[in-house]
Amino acid sequence: MNFKIVGIGEVLWDLLPSGRQLGGAPGNFAYHAHALGASACVITRVGADDFGRDIRQRFEEQGIADGTLQVDETAPTGTVTVTLSEKRNPNYIIHENVAWDRLEVTPPALKAIREADAICFGSLAQRGEISRTAIQRLVSAASASSLRVFDINLRQKYFSREVIEQSLRLANVLKLNDGELPFLATMFDLSGSTQNQIETLARKFSLQLVALTRGPAGSLLFKAGQWLDNPSVPIKIVDTVGAGDSFTAALVMGLLQKMELDEINALADEVARYVCSCVGATPPLPKSICERFASRLPAPATAESFIAALRV
Repeated sequence: MNFKIVGIGEVLWDLLPSGRQLGGAPGNFAYHAHALGASACVITRVGADDFGRDIRQRFEEQGIADGTLQVDETAPTGTVTVTLSEKRNPNYIIHENVAWDRLEVTPPALKAIREADAICFGSLAQRGEISRTAIQRLVSAASASSLRVFDINLRQKYFSREVIEQSLRLANVLKLNDGELPFLATMFDLSGSTQNQIETLARKFSLQLVALTRGPAGSLLFKAGQWLDNPSVPIKIVDTVGAGDSFTAALVMGLLQKMELDEINALADEVARYVCSCVGATPPLPKSICERFASRLPAPATAESFIAALRV
């Protein structure tokens, strides 16, 4: 089955010490979902400049549908200046007043959302009123049977309680990392252990599944009272840009294919580890990983059946 996957929000160039790399969480997510067998597109906005033309060309090369890519005649394409710490963790300067801050609700965007098996959105692209209104309208238009993944992606000052709360109420799946959970714990007065905090979030916002990534410690999945803990394995980290987005893509593909949750957790960790071993957010994924997902595609799974299973 050719699942339809949509990323909503920012697409940009990460200006890394080693050179320019295509980035932005929704674009990274769509790239990896497509690599794992989905039909993917990104609802985003670029400038009528060289950077924007390069993004359109890159999407074409990657096989990502560009019918939902909007072009702004005045605002520039988004860029992020990225530097790496001694431990190879990224630090970002996210430039403002760019094209994706002016994202619009268009007929092609609405069509893509209504046909999607899964959509993924975050908090960064909601930093301005124009794009925030558009993103929330789009997510609200999604089918009740679709996976609506809020991959929170907290960045610097670009989030608020209002944005996070509204997004959690629109989502049915939450993905976050162990650096972001403390912010939510403070924001929503969550107490107790990590598990207690996640269980409270899931209950408060009627989330069907919560995924927590923990870097070298691996990942946790929580669903209907069940915990799945997948420890990671040591690797040589080149940079971690895009690793979380690749995890989310693998998570979504596994859910849509009705894999067992422990298998999903292990495969998503494997994909993220590989991305950490490469430069940039969108390296070509190994054939061995892609084939493990492709072998499951004929299964007659649907987003609706997955959501129904989660509610059991």
